This record gives sequence, C-alpha cells and structure tokens, in this order.
Amino acid sequence: MNYYSTNKLAPLASLQVAVVDGLASDRGLYMPERIPALPAAFFDHIENLSFQEIAFQVADAFFGEDIEKETLKQIVYETLCFDTPVVRVKENIYSLELFHGPTCAFKDVGARFMARLLAYYIKKQGQKEVNVLVATSGDTGSAVANGFLGVEGIHVYVLYPKGLVSEIQEMQFTTLGQNITAIEVDGTFDDCQALVKASFMDADLKRHMNLTSANSINVARFLPQAFYYFHAYAQLKKIGKADNLVVCVPSGNFGNITAGLFGKKMGLPIRHFIASNNRNDIFFEYLKTGEYKPRPSVSTIANAMDVGDPSNFVRVLDLYGKSHAAIIADISGARYDDDQIAATIKKVYDETGYLLDPHGACGYRALSEQLQPGQVGVFLETAHPAKFKATVEPIIGHEVSIPATLKAFMGGKKQTVSMPNAFASFKQFLLNE
Repeated sequence: MNYYSTNKLAPLASLQVAVVDGLASDRGLYMPERIPALPAAFFDHIENLSFQEIAFQVADAFFGEDIEKETLKQIVYETLCFDTPVVRVKENIYSLELFHGPTCAFKDVGARFMARLLAYYIKKQGQKEVNVLVATSGDTGSAVANGFLGVEGIHVYVLYPKGLVSEIQEMQFTTLGQNITAIEVDGTFDDCQALVKASFMDADLKRHMNLTSANSINVARFLPQAFYYFHAYAQLKKIGKADNLVVCVPSGNFGNITAGLFGKKMGLPIRHFIASNNRNDIFFEYLKTGEYKPRPSVSTIANAMDVGDPSNFVRVLDLYGKSHAAIIADISGARYDDDQIAATIKKVYDETGYLLDPHGACGYRALSEQLQPGQVGVFLETAHPAKFKATVEPIIGHEVSIPATLKAFMGGKKQTVSMPNAFASFKQFLLNE
C-alpha cells in the first residue's frame, strides 16, 4: 500500500519510506491510500480471539502487502506481551486500562510496534545509523525510549518541556543512557514538537544524519493504536455489552483518537466518539465553531494533553474530507479545568474505589455527562495513576502504590542535555553529534 501526504504535494511513498522518513517532504503527515474494510466474519467471532490474534488481523489489513506475514506476526506478538483489559467502573461505564505495558502507558503499544518495524527496515536497507527524534509531554518519551533501548543502529533523542512532566515520567527516559539522549527544553510541548518538525525540513541536518520521528506523526506509531479499540470491543461483545458502544478518548496530540477513527472506518462498530480535552480545548472549539485556531498550550494536571496545536488534527480533517458536518456526526467534545478533573478523581474514588489518572478522569467525566440511555461507554485510562502520584495523592487523601515496573526507574541517575527553545541551538547540537 502507498501513503500520501496530507498536504498533497509530496510524491506517494511506500510504507518503508513513510516509516523511515516519518514526515513527508511537503511537511504533511502520511496517510494510507485506502482504509481496508475487515470482513464481517472477523467481527462475528472476534470475542473468541486473543488480543494478539485480533491485532495481527488488523495489522495484516494495513501492512500485510509490505511485510512478510511471519515477520509481521512476530512484530505484533512481541509488541503485545501485555493485556489491555476492560474493567467495569459503574453501570455501563468501563475503563480500557492501557497501563499494563512496560512503561505503564498506552503509548507502549505504538512505540514498541514502531521500534520493531523501524529496526526491520533499517536492517533491510543496510543502514548503519538512524536517529529518532521524539517530542514528549510525558508518556511518549518513556514509551519510545524504552521501546528503542538497546536497538542496534538507532539513536533516540527525547525532547521534553522543562518542569512540565511528572517526576516518574521524567525518570523513565532520563535515566536510561545507552542509545537514549534526553533533551530538556526551556519551553512547552508545542515548542519541542516544533523543533522536531523543523529538523526534518532542514537540508543541513538531512545531509548530516538520517532522521525519523517516533511521535504519532509517524504512521507506524499511531496506526497500531487501533489494536486496542478492537480488543475492547471484543471484550464487551463477550459480555453482551457491545451493541451500542460509545468511546471517549482523552485527547492531546490526537493520534490516539485518530487510530480509533481508523478502526471505525475499517468496520469496528463504535457508534460515537467523544474527544475529551483539558484547558487546551482547541479541538473542542473547532467542533463548536468549525474554525481551527491553534494557540500556545497551557500547563494542567493532565499534562500529556497539554497540546495547543495537535499534529493529528490534519489527519482527522483528511479522513472526513475536511467536512465539519461529517466530523461532528461522529465526534463530540468536552473540556475540563484542573478543578473539575480533580473533583472527578475524588468522586469516582470515593464512590467506586476506582482510581483514575488525570487523563482518564477527563474521559470518565465526559462519558458520564454525555452517555445516553441504552448506550455503553468505554473511556481510555491512558496511564497508571502512580505516574501522577504527587497530583493524585492529595486529591484522594491516600497513598498511591507504585508498580514494580515504575519503581525500577526511580533509582537511576538523571542524565539530560539542557536546551533553549531555539532551533539554531538544537541544530548545532545535532550537527556536533
């Protein structure tokens, strides 16, 4: 399958080019030429399949023409060595827990898949060194860094906003060493993302080094995230709760919800999506007005959603032919400030005993407010609450235990490069590498 740029000015690319280059030459994001529909028989028996079996069939629909089946199967099965369970929180509201992977965040799925696929293509091309640039507002950095840790021929540069990620998130990618370099930028996530995008367009850097991105701008990062939407549907179908399904996605850079929308286009019977924002509510405003007005992001307690110009918005537009009417038919929105997020964490914990992280709280609250009678709702619990221990504990008045997978990072030594928010400085740093 070929991939085209959302800007429609770059030549068509193979999957290999799209994955290795990350961003199209016209600064657009790659999109598959077609979205394959899965056969009805797949959905008829999906509840009897394992997560890996489901994911392989979805992956094969997109990538099967370009990768040998056994290689693709190995990539999928190695990626998904953990579960993504659906857990009941209250009547007709379920949490899709995406924090059971190595770094306790949903991005383990896309990052691990991409790491393996990129390594496959690097070996196939005989390349000696590929440099992965990734901007993070928290969980992307840890998932990508750990997904690529020790992979021969790949060096990862993680750019993150100084003082705007939680301590545990920071320790997950600043203590690794080896082929991982953490860069602490004096700015916001949007500034980090702008530095990454500018690097791909710089002729000097492209001559000096092979660059690719591991943010959700890369098709190998966001497409695999569709896997767990299918798995959630299968689990609910097994208990007779999948007939009228609404899915709520805490949304920052919009790669996660875009993957879900791709799943819907492939035939996954999700009735409706809700994109839940924090105070960075650019998409919520677009849904209401039809006008997209990016602005500088503001800091919130749901820090992974602190994005003022979501990259994947252009993919959503492209997917719906730039029709505002078509988009609002499938997606509604919500936005919550820090007080509302905190109140939701407290209320749900007191009433049900279920502990939400700040991002999942945005998802839960939107579902609880918008779910209609007869509908079943699933929200994405995108990270383990312990990653936001300093935020969550004062809200609930109890200590949050830290999983062993997170504790393992806490004893490491932080290793970072400090960087001003200036492309000239970042470029010079890379040129000297």
